[in-house]
Amino acid sequence: MWRAFKSIGLPIIAGLFIAFLIKTFLFSFVSVNGSSMYPNLQNNERVGLVKVGAIKRNHVIVFEANGVDREKTFTKKTYYVKRVIAVPGDTVKYTATGKLYINGKFQSQSYITQQQRVDGTLQLVGMMGQGFTLKTLSKAEHWSQVVTKVPKNYYFVMGDNRANSNDGRSYGLVPRSKIEGTVKAFPWNPNHQLINK
Repeated sequence: MWRAFKSIGLPIIAGLFIAFLIKTFLFSFVSVNGSSMYPNLQNNERVGLVKVGAIKRNHVIVFEANGVDREKTFTKKTYYVKRVIAVPGDTVKYTATGKLYINGKFQSQSYITQQQRVDGTLQLVGMMGQGFTLKTLSKAEHWSQVVTKVPKNYYFVMGDNRANSNDGRSYGLVPRSKIEGTVKAFPWNPNHQLINK
């Protein structure tokens, strides 16, 4: 009986243990819930979640919203999918014409339409005709702290569907400790290159 267990049972247990480690610390699958990343990610779309590596600008991330989105009450763990706009140390300037500057350098935002760059981004926070910086946005939206640049271990995020995205413009910065990992779309998603930065 012990021989049978060693030849069949031990490899199965070892395989399950390795799969558990991979899912917990390296890679898993998640489903997108909602339309905040439309059209680049669809509601209920399955994507990969890479749990290791640096978080960079334009990465699409998954983070736990509990304790970040202060306007909502959560009864269970809830996760948001958003795009990283600015990383620790970055300054942000968003103009009235929809141009994004990080540390004074223009960013193309090629992953969204011109309408989303202007109306979608600015109308939701009442900044039409004026644009914003982190300082003006954090004051206007009553973030937990007023900032001029992204602090250490924090990130500024927005959804690609800016007109319909509950994101960092409203609730502020996302701490690194809340980030689960970066999203990787599968090749059959026609916009996968806009996600897999």
